[in-house]
Amino acid sequence: MLEQVQEVIENRIRPRVRMDGGDITLVDVQDGIVKVRLHGACSSCASTRVTMSQGVERILREEIPGIRGVEQV
Repeated sequence: MLEQVQEVIENRIRPRVRMDGGDITLVDVQDGIVKVRLHGACSSCASTRVTMSQGVERILREEIPGIRGVEQV
């Protein structure tokens, strides 16, 4: 599952986050919970929660069965 998540982040999520001046890195996947770290503009943006839930989490859940959520660390 870790490799699948990394692939989706690299190919679908990261380019979108970078367009807004930020970056995202995968930290870990445990029991269906994906842990990511936001960098740059995205780390302090007022819309971080929306980005995480309606962007990152939605895409990962659509692409990978078994993803239960996403946490920012």
